[in-house]
Amino acid sequence: MNTSVYIAKRYLFSRKKMHAINIISGISMAGVLIGSAAFIIILSGFNGLEQTILSLYSNFSPEIRIEPKLGKTFNPNTPYFNALRHDPKVFSITETLQEKALIRYNEKPFVGTIEGVSDDFLKNPLLDSIMQAGSFTLHSEGDSYAVIGSEVQNDLSINVHDHLLPMEIYTPKRTLNSADPLSEFNVRSITPAGVFAVGEDYDKTVVAPLSFVRELLDQPVNVSALDINYKAGTDIDAAQQAIKDKIGSNYTVKNRTQQNTELYKTLNYEHWFIFMILIFVLIIAIFNIIGSLTMLVIDKRKDIAILTSLGAGKRLIQGIFFFEGMMISAIGCIAGIVFGLVFCILQQRYGWIKMGSKMSVIDAYPVSLRFSDFVLVFLTVCTVAIIASGISARLSIKGLNDIKQDL
Repeated sequence: MNTSVYIAKRYLFSRKKMHAINIISGISMAGVLIGSAAFIIILSGFNGLEQTILSLYSNFSPEIRIEPKLGKTFNPNTPYFNALRHDPKVFSITETLQEKALIRYNEKPFVGTIEGVSDDFLKNPLLDSIMQAGSFTLHSEGDSYAVIGSEVQNDLSINVHDHLLPMEIYTPKRTLNSADPLSEFNVRSITPAGVFAVGEDYDKTVVAPLSFVRELLDQPVNVSALDINYKAGTDIDAAQQAIKDKIGSNYTVKNRTQQNTELYKTLNYEHWFIFMILIFVLIIAIFNIIGSLTMLVIDKRKDIAILTSLGAGKRLIQGIFFFEGMMISAIGCIAGIVFGLVFCILQQRYGWIKMGSKMSVIDAYPVSLRFSDFVLVFLTVCTVAIIASGISARLSIKGLNDIKQDL
């Protein structure tokens, strides 16, 4: 065994009477443990929230969306689109027609989005996972129903179980008559059947049957977008590129990331901000080791003088305190990672820490463990520990001649 490592180990795990320096070393180790555990727990918690948010958006948004590059609508009845409907890889193609609208309920107004969808939209098996109340029903016994976002429901205090009080949807007519302002709007009534919650971008939306919205907007043919979902195992990137190659330059073809660009950017920025804050916390915890090792140097002045008298060089003396700092950091880091791992597993299994509100979608804080986070924490601790231990090791040989004279 390396002499420096052996002596450092003896200093750290000495069975003699407990000294103040041992207590300080223990406190430094506990600081690294808490910092490492917090790193794992917070990153895993953020990963869980990120995964939950993205899954909610994925449950509602399509894998591929085709929109016109210019204008609001386009004709979906082209040879290529008709052929795409018969593609064996395609699970569903939903025709979507949407527009800003004024929504009134019980004399209360709300400005949101009315979105008409074709029947293929209901093939999505995950729609129930985003429902807060009622059901995702668009047709029943020959009548049309709407499903509303949570912001619409909250602002208008809509009771989806009261089928006697419908919503009124107002949209501007395509041809205006300035002589009579009231005649400049198309108005249709529809009964809400359920409430969904996805995110800010979607929760101001009212989803209704395509036929209802076509009549409301006086748009019998065109659509705002074609939403495509593929069967399991399909390469979405390859499918997107194939559509781009054949569809021409008059359309944009977006995958889920491109449909929710701001969401993904925000989550990415938040992830790095959290990472940087945790690094600063870890640096503070690890740099306590410098103080601990400095006190150890003072406590072991006679030992250092004896070792130098026996022929030990500066490199060996530095190595003792360098490895002492690395051992403190390594033990604290490994113990912290294990503690964080156990905590996250228990949270996944039992959900002890709740969100603080009764939500139908998320009850307890979600946790997602990633191997890369454990590697990142270990490497971060090692990097900072090497710097801190190196500083302490250099301090250990300062005044070495004075130490010899004091012996």
